[in-house]
Amino acid sequence: MPIVTLEISKGRTREQKKQLVEGITDLIVTTLNVPPDWVTILIHEMDRDSIGKAGKLLSEDD
Repeated sequence: MPIVTLEISKGRTREQKKQLVEGITDLIVTTLNVPPDWVTILIHEMDRDSIGKAGKLLSEDD
């Protein structure tokens, strides 16, 4: 049973997360030849002030 964990910054809409889950599920089903109900996707949303990239907090660009 594939389990995928995504860590993304907060602010995505429900529709964006739905599309992300559908797309990743389709990819895993096709690639691993498993049924969709075997695929579990966990989305962890993080505040932009808790993520650093290139020496800066993501919230600095807001």
